[in-house]
Amino acid sequence: MSLVQSVDNVALVPAYLAAGTAVLVLLADLLVARRGATVTVAALGAVATAVGATLVGTGQTRRTFCVGADCSWVLDDRAALVAAVFALLTLGVLGLSGPLLRDGPTPPGEFCFLLACSMTGGVVLGAAGDLITLIVALETLTLPLYVLVGLRRGSLASAQAAVTFFVVSVVAATLTLLGAALLYAVTGGLHLDQLGAILGERPELLDLPLATAAVALVVLGLAFKVAAVPFHAWAPVTYDGAPLPVAAYLSTASKLGGVVALLAVVQRALPADVTGPVLALLAVLTMTVGNLVALRQRRTVRLLAWSSVAQAGYILAPLGALALAAGRTDEARAGAYAAAVAYAVFFVVLELAAFAALVALRPTGADGGTVDELRGEARRHPWVAGALALALIGLAGLPPGLAGLFAKVAVVRSLLSGGAGWLALVVAVNAVIGLAYYLRLAATLYGGNGEPAAPDGRPATRAAWPVTAALALATAVALVVGFAPQLVLDLAAR
Repeated sequence: MSLVQSVDNVALVPAYLAAGTAVLVLLADLLVARRGATVTVAALGAVATAVGATLVGTGQTRRTFCVGADCSWVLDDRAALVAAVFALLTLGVLGLSGPLLRDGPTPPGEFCFLLACSMTGGVVLGAAGDLITLIVALETLTLPLYVLVGLRRGSLASAQAAVTFFVVSVVAATLTLLGAALLYAVTGGLHLDQLGAILGERPELLDLPLATAAVALVVLGLAFKVAAVPFHAWAPVTYDGAPLPVAAYLSTASKLGGVVALLAVVQRALPADVTGPVLALLAVLTMTVGNLVALRQRRTVRLLAWSSVAQAGYILAPLGALALAAGRTDEARAGAYAAAVAYAVFFVVLELAAFAALVALRPTGADGGTVDELRGEARRHPWVAGALALALIGLAGLPPGLAGLFAKVAVVRSLLSGGAGWLALVVAVNAVIGLAYYLRLAATLYGGNGEPAAPDGRPATRAAWPVTAALALATAVALVVGFAPQLVLDLAAR
């Protein structure tokens, strides 16, 4: 077998475009030194990355960096979908960050560079074919976020959030790397498909304590990234301390990255009968704890943070069906993986729309404030409040938020097909619990006794046009995927 790796540069176009965006942002900030030019370069790079991933990734699967049949880069329809979503999330967050970069203490050059680097990690993550590429891509996605969270100069809350996020993420990365090293010691392989084949042909390896520890460490390390209970405590603190646009990126891109990594490992490398029970337990704990704690939240960002913890439980739930023999049939597995990917995509679109509306309603540079401070906003900003209400209703899984409704239907259907009716019941009960705080927040927007001025005494002002554009784009995408969910499901199933 030849050890010379073939290189398909066309397959690497999305990664080239994402990494090139980071380099061009640095050059624009150094040579032009104008905020508008730097942000424009970053935005155009994000658009180019999304278009490049769509053109190259859809259709025939492209592989590169291959040794024999094992490849470290596999660009298929699902990888193209993940890359495009990361690029569009980056574009949306750039729009939300317009007022912050113009009037706030955040330096635009560093902000756009770090965001582009994080986007590069997300693009590579979707196409990763071995554990090392996957872990490096996940850390490339996460590392810039440590700095972005604490980039707001003079803010103690941002510094505390950044340190919390850094410490927890380092521990998670250490666990994942240790698990990968132990898997290599047991199997002698690192490529995901190769690991799956070895463990499938030699199931006796799983009886080794070293193999059990390896599987547990990999799964638990990735559970940190999706903020699954009991590895969730960092999320509310970090989201609430970060600037609102960064919190929007954290709650969407970071969680999507963890889900993609976990799916890649579970689907291709680790046996379903081993990971299924662990993921079922994590899903139940995550959705239940997230919903119950969200009921008690009075700060808006913390409420959204705890709700995103609960949403992670819904994403993990289809993988819990793999714990049962009925869930390990080829058809049930395909349905579970497709439902998890589709739910993740629907979630990040709705979550971005919710944060975009919150940014539009709050003064420039302010935090998310309390739920009571949003009372009566529908009278002052009817369209923005309407978009926020639509996103919240979608996250709750109610019409007319059809994206969230179809996402929950896809999850429940996958669980019933996999013979996990009990888990489908848990999802349904938690969805009902989630209605309480989502509808309470939506009702607050239309409640009475709202003051006409902003909480700090300044008069209420219109949102800046980049924020309005990002909100309109996120809302439009949510409506489109809500009325055409099969497009996402088809791409996720491939």
